[in-house]
Amino acid sequence: MIRTVQRRTVLASLAALPAAALLAACSDSGSDSGSGGGQAEAPAPEAPATPAPATPPAANLPTPSGKVDMARLLEPGALPEMTIGDPDAPVTIVEYASMTCGHCANFHTDTLPTIKQNYIDTGKARLVFREFPFDPRAEAGFMLARCADDKYFAMVDVLFRQQRNWASVDNAREALLQIARLAGFSQESFEACLTDQKLLDDVRAVRTRGANDFGIDATPTFFINGNKYSGALKVAEMSAIIDSLL
Repeated sequence: MIRTVQRRTVLASLAALPAAALLAACSDSGSDSGSGGGQAEAPAPEAPATPAPATPPAANLPTPSGKVDMARLLEPGALPEMTIGDPDAPVTIVEYASMTCGHCANFHTDTLPTIKQNYIDTGKARLVFREFPFDPRAEAGFMLARCADDKYFAMVDVLFRQQRNWASVDNAREALLQIARLAGFSQESFEACLTDQKLLDDVRAVRTRGANDFGIDATPTFFINGNKYSGALKVAEMSAIIDSLL
């Protein structure tokens, strides 16, 4: 079931919401879904170093967990699509993410730059990025990105890279305000953005459509030419998927 938060509580909840509940918020249930769509775990102790093989084995092609009709998936929604890449690229990646999901942040910092360089910038693939917030802080992050206009992806990138500086602190409102100021927000425009009821409703509508129409219950979730994959795909995994479609 989709949880909702009234507009009047969005700003207040940035300071009041328990920080411990946030960075693990990659699924409704809190359980793992796919390779990366669950609660973030502490890193395991490092194993003793072993020599790398001369020729690394090819990555196994991940198996999709389902398939959707691409025409239906790409129908217009409540908000304008945010995309990177050639609209005529042969491969379309639709990503649903939450701003407070640690696995989503890992994908955007560790995997996406290489995928962008190798596939998006070369015209082989394009990315459609959609909002799927699990909590008021994620809603606030997406709202600020939308209010940043042509700096949407720059704002998303900064929020993912600085995720632990705002999503897991006691007072996220002040932390988000400091980040927003660097993007040109004043305190007045910051508060106006986060009390924009229509924008909040539209962000929630994107999530509701994703859940109801396409069965999304964890982030990140990717649809690559209609094939569904849940979890933060690694570079080799996503590369193998894209290569298989070219």
